[in-house]
Amino acid sequence: MAGFDLTRRLVAETLGTAMLVATVVGSGIMATSLTQDVGLALLGNTLATGAILAVLITVLGPISGAHFNPAVSLVFAMSRVLPKRDFGGYVLAQVAGGVVGTLAAHLMFDLPLIELSSRVRTGGAQWFSEGVATFGLVATILAGIKFEQKAVPWLVGLYITAAYWFTASTSFANPAVALARSLTNTFSGIRPVDLPGFWVAEIAGAVAALILFTWLLQPRASSTVSSEAKL
Repeated sequence: MAGFDLTRRLVAETLGTAMLVATVVGSGIMATSLTQDVGLALLGNTLATGAILAVLITVLGPISGAHFNPAVSLVFAMSRVLPKRDFGGYVLAQVAGGVVGTLAAHLMFDLPLIELSSRVRTGGAQWFSEGVATFGLVATILAGIKFEQKAVPWLVGLYITAAYWFTASTSFANPAVALARSLTNTFSGIRPVDLPGFWVAEIAGAVAALILFTWLLQPRASSTVSSEAKL
């Protein structure tokens, strides 16, 4: 993010989140128009989402950090990587971008601009899934930055591709994207009334990952010295 002013960073976050949501919603619409097989439709939705994440993080990461996610921005604000004064702007940019992404997907497929979702996503299993999904996403980002920073775009894309399939909620893992998806009554939607449960679970998962990995990724100097002495 060095060298880029706040305005450029916020535009990058808005653009990135918009393109991410347009891909999630648009690929869901396309998939269900091509097949009645729910599993095959989910596969199409999954592959498009994982692929666009790898692209967006690669091209926009150097500008804004490519958060595209209030939970990720919260983690970086808490760890002082993102200045706390910029946190609110990032969240607003991500929310605005998410809404624009849904509108763009609807325009591309000739649907009403906004259709509140009627798709039910609620209950303990869904909330736990969102906590797990967001925990894993943040863990992937933090460990990836620590050990293999250039691979982070692919690590995140691959993680989300996998998490679509191993979580009951299909891994939203993103409060802004969840909000945007409540505005589409299509394959990827979520009822607006179900959003609070998802948001709480996502934030809890993100904070839990930050706490654990802050400890896990900090080796003790004394342990290192002891190990070297034994060699």
